[in-house]
Amino acid sequence: MRRLISSGSVFEVKAGYSRAVVQGDWCFVSGTTGYDYTTMTMPESVEDQTRRCLATIGEVLDEAGFSFADIVRCHYYVTDAAFADRVFPILGETFGRIRPAATMVVCALIRPEMLIEIEVTALKQN
Repeated sequence: MRRLISSGSVFEVKAGYSRAVVQGDWCFVSGTTGYDYTTMTMPESVEDQTRRCLATIGEVLDEAGFSFADIVRCHYYVTDAAFADRVFPILGETFGRIRPAATMVVCALIRPEMLIEIEVTALKQN
């Protein structure tokens, strides 16, 4: 059974996507930026944006019946290679024991205030 999860972002409605899709034992979480979707505010620093991304992802996983421990794949998108060393400790706090497969890409994001975007895939642990 397919289940769609929303974070309440206006982007989801405008662009026609879900924050996450649950399909069987899988949960696919869309690229998530540092916006606080209740206030539509964006923290200024890449560190605070990373923490906000992870908080949103955690809320979505919880709603979907998953946890960070279920994550098997992460994609990180940053707008500056120098951000890697700044966010690695924050990512390590969350993923250090889980150690999912991961990729970090340096690229432009769709809004200038966006410094990082995180996308994850989770598989329910039996």
